[in-house]
Amino acid sequence: MFGLSHLFYPWGLILQGIAIVHFVRRRPENYWFYVIFFGSFIGASVYIVAEVLPDLGLLRGVFQGFARGSRIKIVETQILDNPSAANYEELGELYKDQKQFAKAREAFTKAIEARSDSVYTFYYRAQASLGMEDYTGAIPDLERVVGSDGLLADAYARTGQLDRAAHAYTEVTQFSTTTETLYNYAYFLKLQGRREEAREWAEKLLAKKRTLPRYMQRYERPWFRKGKILLKELAAA
Repeated sequence: MFGLSHLFYPWGLILQGIAIVHFVRRRPENYWFYVIFFGSFIGASVYIVAEVLPDLGLLRGVFQGFARGSRIKIVETQILDNPSAANYEELGELYKDQKQFAKAREAFTKAIEARSDSVYTFYYRAQASLGMEDYTGAIPDLERVVGSDGLLADAYARTGQLDRAAHAYTEVTQFSTTTETLYNYAYFLKLQGRREEAREWAEKLLAKKRTLPRYMQRYERPWFRKGKILLKELAAA
């Protein structure tokens, strides 16, 4: 393989560079690094076909981001003439999608001030608070909408309300098996010193990876990575 490398110069180096940049940013399985590094042109090509090309679908989010930016300006202008709850709700959702959580929460608050009968607005405001890691601020809104998807349980745990978190998780884990819930519950068990149970739930999280289609494995990759880190912490302790 190395003897043929001169046939692909300089394309082999270019492909290796592209592959390594993608590897550092996306952090797939570690064995890919060796495939890229030692496989030269062919290894980098295999990696690009297996990992980079499927990720091109994620570029849709970039273009959607530009569209949201334009829509934000339009809605901000509309609010000057019509500061309605609906306009503020739309603005809050746009900000939230852009991960501008402080602005999103402010917009949802103004929407609630104009109309407080929509549980969805309280839920979205809670999501914005969680995005800011303001778990205390998220709790009242999540309590209002009965703590969907384990978010309330996680907020209780991260603010030291472990008894309330335990009660909430008892209900949530009966019907929710999302990767986020599995990780958060394992982390909560670790906080309680229940390390064996924490390890079991972290292993359930990683086992879930095998049952997901490839595109979902990519989407859920951050939670699987957190699960691996948690398992290492539990093993070290």
